Amino acid sequence: MTNINSKVILAIVVILFVLPSFGIWTIVSAGHVGVVTRLGAVSRVANPGFTLKIPLIESVVSMETRTQKEQVEATAASSDLQEVKSTIALNYHLNGEKAVDVYQNIGTNYRERVVDPAMQEAFKATTAQFTAEDLIVKREKVREITLVELKNRLEKYNVFVDDLNIVNFDFSKDFNVAIEQKQVAQQNLEKAKIEAETAKTQASGQSQAQQILRNGGSLSNEYLQFLAVQKWDGKLPNSTSGVPFINIPIR
Repeated sequence: MTNINSKVILAIVVILFVLPSFGIWTIVSAGHVGVVTRLGAVSRVANPGFTLKIPLIESVVSMETRTQKEQVEATAASSDLQEVKSTIALNYHLNGEKAVDVYQNIGTNYRERVVDPAMQEAFKATTAQFTAEDLIVKREKVREITLVELKNRLEKYNVFVDDLNIVNFDFSKDFNVAIEQKQVAQQNLEKAKIEAETAKTQASGQSQAQQILRNGGSLSNEYLQFLAVQKWDGKLPNSTSGVPFINIPIR
């Protein structure tokens, strides 16, 4: 009985301390899947947790299925041939059910081989549809089109796009100067329109006043106040009795 117990204990010790050194099992971490290969050929997919494998014959390659973030610097051209530089941030994840296909056809470095180039291509395809100015004012539209373009490009590689953000747009120095000058010109134009409308209103009011006087009528006190304000040079007289536009009530 003692010999039997000794053999059982020895077997347990071998299982716990000796066999793991030969790789009889492995642990696949949460948020990953394990691609099990047998002598180099893909055998199966192992889910997260405890996984048995044949020592020296099978190995397990871990591939992450959680959402990952990638950020790249992209350069493209607008429809009016302005150079556009941007920082693009992408959230994506691997289709765990197709991890074997990704491993066989692309490899574990699918980010460098597929994701990064697709981000560049999708950005170029989108910016070519907009002028440089439209890229600025229609930024959300540009993001939406780029997101759809990128989803279409990556889904065939079993990579799912979660979200996309265009961090910034950067243009050439000459273009930035031209935009600034255009904004100043627009502001000046708006100012000129307001001044023209004001002058037109004043001229119309004066014309109506003259017509009233010619017809023997009298002008309202409010209009007389308006004319006084228009002609006042902003200087106060020495005597308060001559201060314009101030009515001091008499008790």
